[in-house]
Amino acid sequence: MPTYSGELRPVADARYALVASRWNPRIVDALVDGALHTLREHGVADAAIDLVRVPGAWEIPQAAAKLAATGGCAAIIALGCVVRGDTRHYEHVADGCADGLMRVALEHRMPVLNGVLAVELHADAQARAGGAHGNKGEEVALAALEMADLWSKLESAGRDGRFSTLAIKDDRKGES
Repeated sequence: MPTYSGELRPVADARYALVASRWNPRIVDALVDGALHTLREHGVADAAIDLVRVPGAWEIPQAAAKLAATGGCAAIIALGCVVRGDTRHYEHVADGCADGLMRVALEHRMPVLNGVLAVELHADAQARAGGAHGNKGEEVALAALEMADLWSKLESAGRDGRFSTLAIKDDRKGES
């Protein structure tokens, strides 16, 4: 029985995109630094990484969709921070961002990793941006490497005819 899983290595000639909000810069910059460090540590060259900055978490899925539509990325890493306030705005932004990122991943059939923190307090965000709970930027960068490698393996297996009942179709190129 064939088993497919990704490995923590960059896909040859692949590009990785980070989409990061400018809102809550101290937190998000730490997430970006963690993601960049992890990608570099695993052999991804700076020339293969694109960093796209957007105003806030609400705009992250919009930029991710634009990047995904180009077909030039092996994975998109979303980084941001939404802290609960006194209004329902938090729920709209956090849920809309997460739903939008999943939609991009499914519609474009590519890995889109959600490293957007949705927290109750700034202290919770600090703990997840290099504090006591590690760095979510590092975690999603590792997941991006693994998922991009898995996608590469599944696409190769599909082209080789190993999936008799499952057609892997790439709508961006019009190929099966």
